[in-house]
Amino acid sequence: MLEIKQITILDPLYQLERELRNKILLRPIGIPDNAWEMNDDKAWHFVAIENDHLLGCVILVPIDSTKEKVQLMQMAVDTNLQGKGIGKLLVIELLEFCKRQGIKEVTCHSREYANEFYRKLGFEIYDEPFEEAGIRHNHMRINL
Repeated sequence: MLEIKQITILDPLYQLERELRNKILLRPIGIPDNAWEMNDDKAWHFVAIENDHLLGCVILVPIDSTKEKVQLMQMAVDTNLQGKGIGKLLVIELLEFCKRQGIKEVTCHSREYANEFYRKLGFEIYDEPFEEAGIRHNHMRINL
């Protein structure tokens, strides 16, 4: 049964999360493994697991001192499982967590091809498109 679980960097699943992020997000665009871990120690980590297999992950990073504004980052779902609702479940759990924590706004840098995914979950585009790691992105946010 699929389960969304919150973990820390001390959890054994964290190493599987790192590997999935490298495989799905970094290697395809030529970024060295583990190059985007600068926020991991202060982030909340969410993973989708089934039968001890890590299927997807996302992190949530506080971006203000009051922790009322956060950034969704490093969203990854195993390539063979994309489009099956795992990412949606991860974001829904992440948003529920935010509501319980009193977080007011969640932002993300969405790769253009993922904009519709986030729109369906209530996010909106704001500001101008930009390039990050050679890929066109949009600023997106949801107010809670």
